[in-house]
Amino acid sequence: MAQSNRLGSKRPGSKWPGSKWDDQRVERMLGTLLQSGVIISAIVVFVGGVLYLIRYGKVPAHYETFDPQRGSLRTVLSTGKDALHGDGRAIIEWGLLLLIATPMARVLFSMIAFALEKDRLYVVLTLIVFVILLYSLLGGVA
Repeated sequence: MAQSNRLGSKRPGSKWPGSKWDDQRVERMLGTLLQSGVIISAIVVFVGGVLYLIRYGKVPAHYETFDPQRGSLRTVLSTGKDALHGDGRAIIEWGLLLLIATPMARVLFSMIAFALEKDRLYVVLTLIVFVILLYSLLGGVA
């Protein structure tokens, strides 16, 4: 009996029926997706950090007062508006959101790959993983 690889086909590097895609190409694309997501999010966080230091770098820290979360950084929409206005903290937060979205994009892409391969079991399993990731990102029950 042939051994299945990660994407479910019966032989390594096999072409999917009616498609120019093969398992190695999908794996390369998934790897590129993860690398690109991490690099882009690191650049966004770095730019936000530089802008933050330019604006607040010389302000003395007051450790006796602690504001764990500014009101404007509570929603994605308000963070986006602040980031568009050059707020370093909001840009850093967007970079972190991109970092969180990277593995979610990988799971979504894997689900599409499994659907193209017509592998229903892995589509369902990947969908369950995606729903769990989305649930945990949204903070559980609202």
